Amino acid sequence: MNNIVTEQLTDAGRQIEHDSFAIVDHEAGPHRYSKQQWQVVRRMIHASADFEFNGLTRFHPDAVAAGLQAISQGAPIVADVEMICVGLSKPRLDHFGVVTHQFIADEDVIAQAKTENSTRAVQAMRKAQRLNLLDGGIIAIGNAPTALLEVVRMINHGLIKPALVIGMPVGFVSAAESKAVLSEISSIPWIVIDGRKGGSTLVVAAIHALLALAEAQQKAAG
Repeated sequence: MNNIVTEQLTDAGRQIEHDSFAIVDHEAGPHRYSKQQWQVVRRMIHASADFEFNGLTRFHPDAVAAGLQAISQGAPIVADVEMICVGLSKPRLDHFGVVTHQFIADEDVIAQAKTENSTRAVQAMRKAQRLNLLDGGIIAIGNAPTALLEVVRMINHGLIKPALVIGMPVGFVSAAESKAVLSEISSIPWIVIDGRKGGSTLVVAAIHALLALAEAQQKAAG
């Protein structure tokens, strides 16, 4: 039985999506992921047509379970950029009562970044922390390495305890490094893409995979 909320709305759309996933499964070849982890990776490959994510994507052992629990409880998602919030399906989020947040363009965030000569991304994460959105929430970073480095700093200083950090910033300055330091954390679940690759599209794909898994889990539980 298909998921109702987290799949395409028409038979034709569902068939195309299922055929695409079948092609990904066939062409990706062997992988080292669990069944649930592969649902995340295959959707990332589906979104990018890049099979290197089979291998580049890494999971904290508790990442998927923590993400599913957070979604089922309607935990907030805090993104580094608006693109992630726009890319996520509102009906799928509404099904679980999940609300997305991003503060990158807020006037107070911009002003504070100028005052401290830091980045908007850093100040946006600090604002989210002040609003108590990060404890128990999902942090989704696809663009700004400085946002991810700030999240790591806050975790290491005991300031926040998110349910899951999806760290996939793309770029050349501190992108790979920020993901590497996140992956050294054992106390907080994470999903990362090693190296320079990443981006908001991949974060959206990963979250949509988690939403689909959460719906399947919900249906199985009756």
